Amino acid sequence: MASTWNKSDWRGKPRIQMPDYTDPAALAQVEAQLATFPPLVFAGEVRTLKSELAKVARGEAFLLQGGDCAESFQQFSADAIRDTFKVMLQMAMVLTFAAKVPVVKVGRMAGQFAKPRSAATETVSGVELPSYRGDIINDIAFTPEARIPDPQRMLQAYTQAAGTLNLLRAFSTGGYADMNKVHAWTLGFTEHEEAERYRDMANRIADALDFMKAAGVNADTAHTLHTVDFYTSHESLLLEYEEALCRIDSTSGLPVAGSGHLIWIGDRTRQPDGAHVEFCRGVQNPIGLKCGPTTTAEDLKVLMEKLNPKNEAGRLTLIARFGAGSVGEHLPRLIRTVREEGANVVWSCDPMHGNTIKSATGYKTRPFDSVLREVREFFAIHKAEGTHPGGVHFEMTGADVTECTGGVRDVTEDDLSSRYHTACDPRLNASQSLELAFLVAEELTAAREAMAVNAG
Repeated sequence: MASTWNKSDWRGKPRIQMPDYTDPAALAQVEAQLATFPPLVFAGEVRTLKSELAKVARGEAFLLQGGDCAESFQQFSADAIRDTFKVMLQMAMVLTFAAKVPVVKVGRMAGQFAKPRSAATETVSGVELPSYRGDIINDIAFTPEARIPDPQRMLQAYTQAAGTLNLLRAFSTGGYADMNKVHAWTLGFTEHEEAERYRDMANRIADALDFMKAAGVNADTAHTLHTVDFYTSHESLLLEYEEALCRIDSTSGLPVAGSGHLIWIGDRTRQPDGAHVEFCRGVQNPIGLKCGPTTTAEDLKVLMEKLNPKNEAGRLTLIARFGAGSVGEHLPRLIRTVREEGANVVWSCDPMHGNTIKSATGYKTRPFDSVLREVREFFAIHKAEGTHPGGVHFEMTGADVTECTGGVRDVTEDDLSSRYHTACDPRLNASQSLELAFLVAEELTAAREAMAVNAG
């Protein structure tokens, strides 16, 4: 595949959801500069993640993918990175205990700067301007100047991504991820009266940790209790940025996307003959593919062949995003298509993008109950089909925002305006994220028990 592929081949394919830069010389200068920068991630890390995702495909692990809707230049801070990383670790601990398998942790971080939009323009008070497409492309301020695509923003995105990865690597290996500390944070959530139903599981996790400690298994004797593997991901949308950071792996001689460990193709850009599929098919990274209601069986067959011609386990993750109440209409036919093709894939559930509504107060929001319903439907259909529900994919933050309604602390529509900070779509806050992890854990426990009964 790689021998017949060049990282710039996408330029000859139809491109959508990408900016038209007004100064080609300025764009070429930025691309040339980026091409001299070190990659943000390395080929060995990419290979390790692919092997971990292969375990997910076989039902031997579970994928937790989560993070920002769209990373912001203005909201960039060490505290924000730490808080999201912290919640991801809490969620992973709860899921690990429930599933009794490792949890592969992948953040929507250090690269999630570009966003596809449903319309090319937006109108405010009678003024029409180009849509905001993420900080790597243009600015959220509603002025003509701010909405002009600026290639220099790619350099700022690279610098922020590098800083984010540096901090994530420090947190992952420097003791911050110690299992006992992570569980102490989880206990803080279950102290709230509304979270009583989750207290039993939290107590059982504590008992397991106490037993391990008594048996002499602790951070001093077991390295894995003190550190975690944490990977990054983003939508591969701005292909000039992706091409500039593409590198050749010195070990294998094959191309690797140096912008993130896992990159995905969105539901709007998954055209089999389009630019985004063309770029992603040639790099060795794990690839995610968003599958929405318009994904046909024939499209999926063609895309699986293009993106994973060797049928390599861990290479391709299918991220289902249909909306609560619609999973039963679409997911079974795609599962059957995968089965007919004998394809190795990871099945993951994105319960966020199909459940966006506009509140009575004018804010985009996502009801927590709808998010949970789609997750439950995802698990139920996999149980009925005899397949493995491999993971979940959330837009979330460690900050105490009020963007999605519901949850144990019951964010109401009237609360949305108090801390609505997202640059694009509504995110689960820290409390809602951890609550959802407990609820997914219940589904995983039930799935595991059902498998044990069937095996018996």
